[in-house]
Amino acid sequence: MVSANRGTFSRLGFVLAAAGCAIGLGNIWKFPYRTYEHGGGTFVLVYLGAVILIGAPIMAAEILMGRRTQQSPVGAFLDLAKGITGGKLWSLVGWLGVAAGFMILSYYSVVAGWTVFYVGKCLSWSIGGFAPEQAAALETDFVQGFLQSGTMQISFHGLFMLATMGTVVLGVQAGIERVNKILMPILFIILTFMVIAACFAPGFGEAMSFLFHLGPVDASAILDGVGQAFFSLSLGMGAMITYGSYLSREDSIPRATVMVCGLDTLIALMASVVMFSIIFTVPVAERGDTFSDSAIILFTTLPRLFYGLPGGAIMSPVFYLLVVFAALTSTISLLEVVVAYFIDRLGWSRRKATSIVGAGIFALGVPSALSLGANETLSTMKPIEAAGAGFFSLFDYLATNWMLPVGGLLIAIFAGWFLKSHLTRDELEQGHGPLATPHRIWQWSLRVVVPAAIIWVIAAVIGGKTFT
Repeated sequence: MVSANRGTFSRLGFVLAAAGCAIGLGNIWKFPYRTYEHGGGTFVLVYLGAVILIGAPIMAAEILMGRRTQQSPVGAFLDLAKGITGGKLWSLVGWLGVAAGFMILSYYSVVAGWTVFYVGKCLSWSIGGFAPEQAAALETDFVQGFLQSGTMQISFHGLFMLATMGTVVLGVQAGIERVNKILMPILFIILTFMVIAACFAPGFGEAMSFLFHLGPVDASAILDGVGQAFFSLSLGMGAMITYGSYLSREDSIPRATVMVCGLDTLIALMASVVMFSIIFTVPVAERGDTFSDSAIILFTTLPRLFYGLPGGAIMSPVFYLLVVFAALTSTISLLEVVVAYFIDRLGWSRRKATSIVGAGIFALGVPSALSLGANETLSTMKPIEAAGAGFFSLFDYLATNWMLPVGGLLIAIFAGWFLKSHLTRDELEQGHGPLATPHRIWQWSLRVVVPAAIIWVIAAVIGGKTFT
């Protein structure tokens, strides 16, 4: 059962919404961290190659499947798998995407709530002053005062879920597209302002030299580049299938894919310029554990660095407002993946689907919110050794290391090997024009390159590596 009036994105609306889906904490912090870890420009080059060879082909495949069927992930697989080996079993891939969206949003909105809290904190520091003793107590205040407060964690988690639900309930054009048309340009303007400000930081020259310095490439950098490209673009959970189902047949899937991947990469590079300029301005002896793969560093180390710079009183709250917007555009897409299923397959109204699904995701997020110190049992549980301690870490490990890679692998195999060649070529050429050779390259990539790369990622996870 498919809703008769699902809504359609405008051309610009789709690009901004899809880019908003991809742009999040992974761009603002994870990409700079990985770049630092692997020596700067070397990792950037590897990442760009991974986006072109792996990320873009999967994204185009997901958008293609959504637009071809005009359905969310489960319905898209059911429709396209008719007459194909495995038949209805392929719908399990769609179900995996819906489950991943549900799970990821439940804990991602907890972290997103931290960004709202820190906008307020930074405004108070900028107005009232940021004393040295406050800088020394940042980590203690955040971990013991904020993370371990169950009331605070649940409240800000709920606040962010309400903002997400308030957008999705308004629909594709009036809600998702309109909000992304407002937030994405503002996000870009804020980041541009911060890049310009970073140009005047003493560490700017060192930052640029580091960011574009090419050194030796090793297997670890390539593996992390593949993982970063895959996860940064929000692939493997059907978000692009869902958004693709709202794309007009007059629009070009290849052009949209290039624009979304380009915007996502540009934002990551701009964030890196800002981060490295700030961090390299601080003397080596004072940096401490500045770089970490944990998002918590965003809220313990960065404020101290910001307020040690000229203009930091302005840059700090503006930066956290940027992170709020990046997080919100991502949570909107995660919720829409799940809501679209109930609208398309069960015929629920958007209001009913958003309310019930949103409430369910909020409830599932409560254990994550309490597992950061507020509740000892939830914070110390370790059912999977590799996941680390806590309910939050468990969900993050399962979704990031297993659900998304497996989903991406199966989507690539399905689109590359099981969908008829004339069908995929016809869909890619709609709104674009002849693509005989590019189509063959795209298909070869989905059949060989993408599966090989994702299998490598999964093998690394089996071997003990984590992508979180």
